[in-house]
Amino acid sequence: MLKDLKAFLLRGNVVDLAVGVIIASTFGAIVTSFVNDIITPLLLNPALKAAKIERIAELSWNGVAYGNFLSAVINFLVVGTVLFFVIKAIEKAQNLTKKEEAAEEAPAGPTELEVLQEIKALLEKK
Repeated sequence: MLKDLKAFLLRGNVVDLAVGVIIASTFGAIVTSFVNDIITPLLLNPALKAAKIERIAELSWNGVAYGNFLSAVINFLVVGTVLFFVIKAIEKAQNLTKKEEAAEEAPAGPTELEVLQEIKALLEKK
């Protein structure tokens, strides 16, 4: 049962799907923060309500929560870095599993040297 669970969890497409979901959610947090904390406060600024182009230069950054946006970006970078190391560890585990399986499935036939010696003996007879 545990062997089957290990094989399921270490399958490539399960890991890829999990990474995709995690990256998408953290990137979604960046987009949401950008819209809610930077774009929306600028659009609701009184200087924009007056439709004069010269007043756009008077936009104030009051209400813009750029700290929240930077926090979302830093969170994305941290999550991406942690996922990178997790994926590296999973790849190592997959390689170890493949090596163990290859060692178990190795045929118990003659070695390469024995086959070459048999060929040599057959050629000497002719």
